[in-house]
Amino acid sequence: MRVTHWLTVVAFFALLISGMEIVISHPRFYWGEVGNVMTQPAFTLHIPASRGTVPTGYQFEMPDANGWSRSLHFEAAWALVLTGLVYFLYSVWTGHFRRDLVPARGERSWSDFRAVLQKTVGRGRADVAEAHSYNVMQRATYLVVIFVLIPLVIWTGLAMSPAFTAAMPWTVEALGGRQTARTLHFFVTWALVLFVVVHVAMISRAGFWSRMRAMIRGRAAAREDA
Repeated sequence: MRVTHWLTVVAFFALLISGMEIVISHPRFYWGEVGNVMTQPAFTLHIPASRGTVPTGYQFEMPDANGWSRSLHFEAAWALVLTGLVYFLYSVWTGHFRRDLVPARGERSWSDFRAVLQKTVGRGRADVAEAHSYNVMQRATYLVVIFVLIPLVIWTGLAMSPAFTAAMPWTVEALGGRQTARTLHFFVTWALVLFVVVHVAMISRAGFWSRMRAMIRGRAAAREDA
């Protein structure tokens, strides 16, 4: 679990950095199959581009890092996929999903979510017992990330690959086109970024260094005071 967690962290940040560089080359987003500088975009990021042919309103261009960023993005994406596959198979084999992530019968109502949220916002350090279990909000969030956001970001990424869609055209057709896949890929990425920000914030609130030690060494301190 700890190995796949940290490999995912490294792969995700490599994807995020390289993805930002790729977006800078053309910070305009479209719906459908095609889109270019002569096409009306669905929306535009108000940042300078790394290509002079892209109209941004700025009088200068960003450094063009499209080459290395695409290579890193491709490599990090497969690192994420393979790591996720190992995590998935291990979790199914050991019953991790059923035991630790699926909410129990008495934890599936809105009142349970609200009670956990109020407790989380109002408390300080966490008890050590909580380092070895997930509350209902954590379980639901992890399930959405693992079974919705991660598969969707992989799917939309593959749908932008001409080689992949040539072999499996339905993967891009189901999304409405290659440019739609790119736009959805952008939105899902920022949903994952939001998850990471909240995840780190809650770790900090519960006791950042003690939780980090637990994720590195596999042991939690007697109290979450560090």
